[in-house]
Amino acid sequence: MIKRRFYYEYGHIYTTLQIIFLYSITQHFYNPMTVIRITKEFDFEMAHALLGYNGPCKDIHGHSYKLSVTVAGAPVTDQTSPELGIVIDFSLLKKIVKDAIIEHFDHALVLNKNFPQTQLAGIHSISGRLLMVDYQPTCENLLIDFVERIKTNLPLTTNLHHLKLRETSSSYAEWFANDN
Repeated sequence: MIKRRFYYEYGHIYTTLQIIFLYSITQHFYNPMTVIRITKEFDFEMAHALLGYNGPCKDIHGHSYKLSVTVAGAPVTDQTSPELGIVIDFSLLKKIVKDAIIEHFDHALVLNKNFPQTQLAGIHSISGRLLMVDYQPTCENLLIDFVERIKTNLPLTTNLHHLKLRETSSSYAEWFANDN
């Protein structure tokens, strides 16, 4: 009778053969010792209201959000490249996040698209930037939206590692690629 050993990592159970296979594949594509995480932080102001919520967040209110974006990748090793040693240029990461998120959400009022039109009467006159979304604009759902907006714009050499969206100084939501 053959004894099987099992290994637990990142919420998954693996057999010995699976571990050997996964290790050989990762060695083929990159050296795990060279993976570096790069983080850029962003600040933006946004107002929202939670449709149907039974609490003070049902009313329009705003927050000073802080978004941390972390990507992972291997630094360029081509000795002739002007990007030698760089995972991603910070200015490129800044442009990706600004174009995908900040330009749309900064100083905007974000509401669920199912918000009753009768309650929206007059909103356009006081809010020049009204953004209607397909979800309840909670910190958690905003983070899910931001993940998709960023992932589709990253270079193939980097992966989105995690996001952290701070709604207040003591409250935040996080998304990790390893959890999804």
